[in-house]
Amino acid sequence: MDSYNKIICISNALYNDGLEKAKARDLSGAIESLRKSLRFYKANTQARNLLGLIYYETGEVVDALSEWVLSRSLNPDGNPAEKYLEEIQSNRSQLNAVNQTIKKYNQALLYCQQDSKDLAIIQLKKVLSMNPGLVKGYQLLALLYMEEGKYELAKKELRLAAEIDTNNVTTLRYLREADRFLQEGSRQAREGRKEKKEKAAAYQSGNETIIQPTNFKDNSAVMTIINLIIGVGIGVLITWFLVIPGIRQNVVSEAKKAELAANDSLATRNQEVKSLESQIESLNKQIKNQEKDSEDTKKIVDNYEQLLVAYDAFAQQNIQGAGDTIVNVDPNLLGGQAKAIYETLSTQVNEQYITAVYAQAEQDYRGNRFPEAITGLEKVVQVEEDYNDGYAIYYLAHCYRQTGDTENAKKYYQRMVELHPGTARANKSQQYLNELGL
Repeated sequence: MDSYNKIICISNALYNDGLEKAKARDLSGAIESLRKSLRFYKANTQARNLLGLIYYETGEVVDALSEWVLSRSLNPDGNPAEKYLEEIQSNRSQLNAVNQTIKKYNQALLYCQQDSKDLAIIQLKKVLSMNPGLVKGYQLLALLYMEEGKYELAKKELRLAAEIDTNNVTTLRYLREADRFLQEGSRQAREGRKEKKEKAAAYQSGNETIIQPTNFKDNSAVMTIINLIIGVGIGVLITWFLVIPGIRQNVVSEAKKAELAANDSLATRNQEVKSLESQIESLNKQIKNQEKDSEDTKKIVDNYEQLLVAYDAFAQQNIQGAGDTIVNVDPNLLGGQAKAIYETLSTQVNEQYITAVYAQAEQDYRGNRFPEAITGLEKVVQVEEDYNDGYAIYYLAHCYRQTGDTENAKKYYQRMVELHPGTARANKSQQYLNELGL
């Protein structure tokens, strides 16, 4: 019991730590503390509910629903998780938005794998407009911007992610990388401007200082015309060899992208359906495991309660009640000491119980109260079939014959013949068997 209490205390301490971190917007740290709390005590519904709320805050709606469903299965009475689930399930538009967000985010990941970064960026912008709290969406979008050299845009997305989760390790690492590349770019730009100034030359014209590039040449009119012709020719060549092929390539590229998007859409739908089916199956397994654990615990508790009721009845000299109850106790579910108590109690109760039950059943039989006699005699026969030198099954067969239950009457007459052959009761039983058609 001390170990159990210690585990509960550790779980609660980790829950409190997670709560403090969540208040400070350190959601990543809060998630880590709450997961540790649940590893110590999985039935800590407060920690599980808070973990679901943090998942929901960071845009991980499926993970949030998983935690709340498990919490409700562990503690269905007065659990706030029930309210959270009802609010989401009652809002059809919100459920649809969650579903669309998952699909579009998965589609963006697929585009990244296919090196279609432009399409991935467009898809992520749609995702974040629908789910502004999805931290991993901001991170992936920033990563794509950094790969394209757009570090200012990347920093903007990362700052938005940091507003949601202040100490997210991935966000902080990406921010450091973006700052480093921006600083290197700024340094290279300064060096370029300095080099350009050094290439300029200055000379004095009267009272004025004229600054010009060192490679400046004073072209004559003929050179001006020649340069003009050359420039026109170069422009034509650039247009023919660079601009026009680029336009054609863009048209072809757009057509291919449209075709790829159509093909990917179908493949993604199948992938998303499989992913959701897998998540549902996993949730159902977790719920079944929790239900099985709860059922096993309930069986053990009920078994101990039956043993206590039987013991209490025996202590009050209520042999009938003790005997009726102890038959419901399963010794396989008892611990060592409890099993020893059961065996002692069972031995003492059965001796007196069978005697009392048989005496009452015999009175009912002789008073022609055959249904009542059957109830008592069945109990006696179940404990000791050949009780009172076989009279128990002999009377039981008579009772069944009197009530019209031919099958059971044949069964017990046959046992009488087998157990006590050659006796008057066995001969009488055989006579009844012949009359009943056996």
